Amino acid sequence: MTERVQKVLALAMALDPSERTQVVTHLLESLKAEHDPKIEQAWSTEIANRVEELDSGRVQPVPWSVAWQQIKSRAPTP
Repeated sequence: MTERVQKVLALAMALDPSERTQVVTHLLESLKAEHDPKIEQAWSTEIANRVEELDSGRVQPVPWSVAWQQIKSRAPTP
């Protein structure tokens, strides 16, 4: 992570949750301008495959609280 990114992140983390949500929303919206039909198709295929896996019973859904704990345990610490 560059120093510039670290500074921006530090400033963003000082915001209250509502303000951070606004920042994230604007950042994500700015990435949508880079629309790539191949990526869109790949995501559509992936979503269809995952739905089929759930519908067939090959995979079982995990509650968000469990998934969030798994994500946090794998994330590198800053």
